[in-house]
Amino acid sequence: MNRLVAYIVRFAVILFGYVVASLAASAFLNILFLGALGYAPGHLEPAAVTSLYFSIPFVALFVAYFAFLPAAVVILVSEVLARRDWLFYALAGAVVAAVFIVVARETGDSDFAVTDASVMMAVVGSGIVGGIFYWLSCGRWAGSWRQAGNIERPTSPGRSGS
Repeated sequence: MNRLVAYIVRFAVILFGYVVASLAASAFLNILFLGALGYAPGHLEPAAVTSLYFSIPFVALFVAYFAFLPAAVVILVSEVLARRDWLFYALAGAVVAAVFIVVARETGDSDFAVTDASVMMAVVGSGIVGGIFYWLSCGRWAGSWRQAGNIERPTSPGRSGS
C-alpha cells in the first residue's frame, strides 16, 4: 500500500511539474514575441501587461497539448533512469521542442509549419526554459518512487530470543 501511495504522489508531482513547465515555456514565448514587436520592459502599456495574464495560460494550453507525447517519453525515461541533473532536462526540453518543429513541418499544413529560423530558435529556447522549470518543480526528485517502498523493510533479522 505504501508503494501505491508513492506512485500516486509521484504522478501528481509530475503533473504539477508539467503544468509549471508549460506555463514557463509560454511565458518565455510571450516575452520573446513582445520584445520582437518592440516593447521594452520600461515601455509596456498597462493593456499589454494585463493581456499577459490571459495570454500566458492560454498559450500554455497549446504548449502542453503539442508537447505532450514527446514530453511523456522524456519524463518516463527520466523517472526510470532517475535522472536528476538540470542539464538533462534542459536538453530534453530542447529535444521536445525540436520534435514539435519536425512534426509541424511534416504535417503538410503550410500555415502551421514553422519555417523562420528566429521562430524555431524561440521554440527551442522555450523548450529549454520549460525543461529547466520542470527540473526545478519536480525533476530533482526523479526516481524517488523507487526508494519509497524500501523504507519500512528491516535491514537486520529480528531478535533471536536467547
